[in-house]
Amino acid sequence: MTGIGGGVELGAQAARSRALAVLRVRSRALAVALLPAAVAVILLAGGSTGHLVGGGWDAARWAVSVLALLVLAATAAVALVVARARPAVTPTVAVAEESAPDLYRMVRDLADRLDVPAPSAIALTPDCDSWLEDRTHPAHGPPPARDHDDLSDPVGPARRRSAAAPVLVIGSPFLWWMRVGELRAVLAPVVAGTGPAAHPDIAAARRFIRGLDAAVAATSTDGRGPLARAARGGIGGVSRLLLRGCRVHAAEMERGVAAAAAERAQAVDYGLRIVAQEQVGLAYAGWDRLLTRVALPAWRMGRWPSRLDVGVVAALTELSRRDRLAEGFASRLGERPACDLLEEPGLMDEAVSLLAARLFHGGPAETGPDWAPVGWEEYPEEVVDRAWRTDAARLHRVLDTLGVRRAAEDAAPGADGPTLSRVLDHLTTTPAEAPVPARDPAADADPDATPDPDAAPGTAHHATPGTGTATPDDQATSDPQAATASDPQAATAPDAQAATTPDPQPFTTPDDQPADAPAAPGSADHSDDGNGTEDDDDDLAGTTPRGAALAAGLSAQLAREEARTQALASGTAPPPPGTTTGPAATGTALWDDRALPLLPLQPPRTGREILTAHITAMVCCAAMDTAGATPGLDWLDGPTLLVDGARRADLALHVRSLVETGDPAPLRAWLSDLGVRPEKPVRLV
Repeated sequence: MTGIGGGVELGAQAARSRALAVLRVRSRALAVALLPAAVAVILLAGGSTGHLVGGGWDAARWAVSVLALLVLAATAAVALVVARARPAVTPTVAVAEESAPDLYRMVRDLADRLDVPAPSAIALTPDCDSWLEDRTHPAHGPPPARDHDDLSDPVGPARRRSAAAPVLVIGSPFLWWMRVGELRAVLAPVVAGTGPAAHPDIAAARRFIRGLDAAVAATSTDGRGPLARAARGGIGGVSRLLLRGCRVHAAEMERGVAAAAAERAQAVDYGLRIVAQEQVGLAYAGWDRLLTRVALPAWRMGRWPSRLDVGVVAALTELSRRDRLAEGFASRLGERPACDLLEEPGLMDEAVSLLAARLFHGGPAETGPDWAPVGWEEYPEEVVDRAWRTDAARLHRVLDTLGVRRAAEDAAPGADGPTLSRVLDHLTTTPAEAPVPARDPAADADPDATPDPDAAPGTAHHATPGTGTATPDDQATSDPQAATASDPQAATAPDAQAATTPDPQPFTTPDDQPADAPAAPGSADHSDDGNGTEDDDDDLAGTTPRGAALAAGLSAQLAREEARTQALASGTAPPPPGTTTGPAATGTALWDDRALPLLPLQPPRTGREILTAHITAMVCCAAMDTAGATPGLDWLDGPTLLVDGARRADLALHVRSLVETGDPAPLRAWLSDLGVRPEKPVRLV
């Protein structure tokens, strides 16, 4: 215990010394701002006493006095912006004590064992992490006046002290996957951080840094006029300068706080915390897989799964069943889960699931006909079946645009509907055709080089629409589609990678386009800087000319549909400030939701991925309508095709062969084994 206490004291001392260094930066900046005023006072005092007299001294007094007034005005403006700027707050679902008394009691007991102040409140976030967050800024509103929102005893002075404590933010997957003891062990070092946070110097340094950060964000927006832009630029420049001066000290201060909290938490459930850390990594892997493979397809269809946290438990349970290395994790399921600490875990899971959909996909704040919750039991029919049939319908619409005949000349009457044979016949490569070759770097470096005559319309439409080799049946129809794909209104440039901090300011794309511009899944950057064109060509290199043209058409069609959806969404009024994010919210909107999604899950799909997904969807529709297959949900891989109740995971290999080489033989053999009849029309949406 002596060693632990010494480590805590050393970490706290290091944090306090760094906090004082941050405050010294503030003091030095204030001293520099007051220096002209001090010189002016000296000159004015010298003149009044008759010591500094003469024309030169009078001119100096006037010049320095004017300079001092200007510097004081600028200092007051910077201080006002820093004090009034609203710091960024993580989007969370607030948890009132009446909705989770056992959870509050556990956190309170943990704080007592650690001998630190208890957090002022608890909130949930759709992420696999936990931290303390300061929400004492006046812009965040007054603390709740109800006693159940306070972790400390219902006494006036104690309540005021607790209201200044940070908020404990807990990742919702931890509550559903971890056991009660594991959650307590994981939260121990987090709760221990309230001790150093209560120190006046550390608290003041953190407020100063958060104010500077908020001031930089507030001044980064464009002003309405030249004077406003100049003022914002000056205030932002001073704030950035101060932030650079505090950067090293602030980082070392936080390291000292973390070291002190970790040393203090060693006295509580240290052995169990080692085991719990393994569950943290496992929960993160399962949560990421669930969002990208299961939730994202539903969000794209206008449905949001209302039980994501229950789904992560099912996904990790499935992982433990498949992976022998995770067999020991399943035995934990017999213990009490941490979600039992909530009075109504279902309602809380629904609120967190809706927040996750907003953060990672940018969905509306409220449900509606085009944004409705879906349960896991309805997922195969509401999401998988609709998604496949929607993609198949889009595929045939693009084929109609390209002028592809619906039925062969020798087809039977009535077979002119949307069939799989139409897709296979169109993508089949004849011996005279060859896949699109990879780009030649030497040709890219020579602007006067002659375009490759074998390039497909889908790969060369950025520079010369309609250029490329195609069959006589497709030559006349590929050019209009290529021109459509190059329409700047049909293509967007969504941000490929989002920041991991909940910055309420709009994100910027590499091409300096606004982040709230319509972002189509799978749309590529068709700007003239050459980056998007080169990426598209490299992605479609190795595919067939017909496949490249079809992929370009699908990408353009997706871009138009997404742009239309975004335009309709932007026409609706945003929810007023103060709307709750869940059933247990405190009623105060603490974050800016005008730049959603804040954390996009994946970069835009490439043309090859879009083409592969649409062909796979068409094959699944044919299997369901002609061979009795059914849509299913795999917790780790998302939508899946079930044949006689068994999952068929070998379809992707055959579809990839068709896309890359134009050889339908492997896919036709696979269809024949299942009894799928590709010449039969399928039902679309």
